[in-house]
Amino acid sequence: EYSGTTTLGNAMIEWTRDKMGAQIGFHEHWKYPHIAHSELTEEEQTQMLAISPRMKELIQRNNLEYHLQPSFYRDADHNMIGFYIEEAIYGPLYFGYGTPDQPPDRAPLLRAIERTVLELGPETTLVHLKVTPDVIQKRMKDILVQEAILRERDVEHVVQRFQEEYDNAIFFNRIELDTSSAPVEETLADLVDQMGPYWTE
Repeated sequence: EYSGTTTLGNAMIEWTRDKMGAQIGFHEHWKYPHIAHSELTEEEQTQMLAISPRMKELIQRNNLEYHLQPSFYRDADHNMIGFYIEEAIYGPLYFGYGTPDQPPDRAPLLRAIERTVLELGPETTLVHLKVTPDVIQKRMKDILVQEAILRERDVEHVVQRFQEEYDNAIFFNRIELDTSSAPVEETLADLVDQMGPYWTE
């Protein structure tokens, strides 16, 4: 949250439409209560937040598994914002599951998911949006994010955890972009440039 993932995703949608004539979208539903393709009602959001950690974990595991099916990968493009890394960081921190003492532990699941993704889409590119903790804290004060879950006290920890998971990931195609001060247009241009070796026909 507050690193610019949604903003960059929306810019990428416009860029691919303008430059390639492509109609793409993004899957971005890995944080409670926003775990569905379409927006939940306020009542549904309240219900989702009220369920037990065990049920939250079960729902998210099914959500992850759905996005790892070979039939899902029949389409040419898959664009995920957050996906399994976001879920593995925020689940233990805010939703009461995913650590060794709150099973199932998300740590071994991370690499298993990556192996599956590489089997289904070996050209997959992992993009890490970096931002300094002080910039995130300022954005938290300046930008209203509906149902934001990140807490100011956890910012440094969360920034560190995303860096760790990016560093530990087994993807061959990898890009890091610093969004601390760059406007979205500059970040998009940098992404497109770094994607150069990774585009398929």
